[in-house]
Amino acid sequence: MFRSLWVKFLILLVGVAVLSLSGTFALRELMLRDFQAYVEGETEDKIYWIIADFEGAYDRDNGWNAEVQSQNLIWAFTLGFEIRLLDETGNLVIDTEKAIEKTNPQAKRRLLALSQFRELKEPGEFFPYPLFLSGEQIGTLEARELRPLREGIFLSRSNRFLLMAIFIIGGIAIILSVLFSKRLTSPIKELARAASAISKGDFRKRVSITRHDEVGELSYTFSHMAQALEKQEILRKKLIADVAHELRTPLGVMRGELEGMIDGLIPNDIDHLQSLHDETGRLKKIVDGIEDLNQAEASILSLQKQRFKVKPFLENITERYRNIFLEKGIDVEVQCPEDFEVEADPERLSQIIMNLINNASRAMDSGGLVSLNVSSGPMGLKITVDDTGTGIAEKDLPFIFDRFYHGSGGGLGIGLTIVKELVEAHGGKVEAKSILGKGSRFSIVLPTGGVHNSSQ
Repeated sequence: MFRSLWVKFLILLVGVAVLSLSGTFALRELMLRDFQAYVEGETEDKIYWIIADFEGAYDRDNGWNAEVQSQNLIWAFTLGFEIRLLDETGNLVIDTEKAIEKTNPQAKRRLLALSQFRELKEPGEFFPYPLFLSGEQIGTLEARELRPLREGIFLSRSNRFLLMAIFIIGGIAIILSVLFSKRLTSPIKELARAASAISKGDFRKRVSITRHDEVGELSYTFSHMAQALEKQEILRKKLIADVAHELRTPLGVMRGELEGMIDGLIPNDIDHLQSLHDETGRLKKIVDGIEDLNQAEASILSLQKQRFKVKPFLENITERYRNIFLEKGIDVEVQCPEDFEVEADPERLSQIIMNLINNASRAMDSGGLVSLNVSSGPMGLKITVDDTGTGIAEKDLPFIFDRFYHGSGGGLGIGLTIVKELVEAHGGKVEAKSILGKGSRFSIVLPTGGVHNSSQ
């Protein structure tokens, strides 16, 4: 029952509304109590004023004068009290009703009109107040308060308004909870449906982005993820096709030669066995490349970092390509300060540099220059590999580090992906710039903590 998000919002908003109204009601009751205590204090003061006037009149007249005391009763009536005056023996001297009867017709109409706007606070109940003069009781004043009708109307209306507020705010809370939860849960439900579709292999699913809050950001991130997954799925399928194609060629050659040997059409000599051996080498190279990529992406590589000089390290790598460069007429140069040292995994860094040199070599059929430059900056050690080869098409440049992407250059497209994964494993970054027909530049930046100057 409480699993639905909008029900939870409803409970939350209604709960907040109830707490707010409860707090308001409690505050109202406290204020009414304080105000009532204040009013009762004022009432007691008025009673004592009235008592003082009656006692003073008795002293001036040497007894109870009904005519004189009627004026005091009229005054007391205007203050909100109904009075009965009793003498010392308990006999009625005069009361408010008789005092009103003694007034002139015009005054009587006004007083009766005033009485229509008052009600008895506690009908039928008079409170006695003894009257004294020189320490002796001279009579009793019985009084009861006449509360203005508007006070009762105010209290009745306030209670009614409070009850109405409970229903109105409760209704608003329900409506807001429905609208707000629908607005919030609608994109979440859309995300859930899209996630379900992606889990079933439909990577084309996207979600609409109509908001600019956290939910909108989540929708944007999800769509970006779905787009990346779709792209990776396309690349994965292309990889399967490319791997199948790459494997089919050496396997076809091997099968043809083996069948020829079995049928006696091809001699079983060193040359043909060497051909078979070369094709198995091609197969192993493909498998090794895929395995290296898997290791790099799965982050199972355990970097064995050590500190070593950069220049002899790079010169040793370029020396391995001497014969290849001589055959193609490619010049190679290494520009690096003698005292530069770096803390890295030499095997993995060698793999990075060799991948980049291989790419540079393949980009030049004959003649050209491969240049390795090393510098130190605020971000750390920077190694750039420049070539004067064919360059990379602008449309391919943003994707060359993506898995399995090989653009129009052929191959499996995993060499630069491995470079990126290994550089990032060192905490660095790699970027590429290229102009088609003029050459390319690949830059590797290792973090500041990974470069040292041995002369320091």
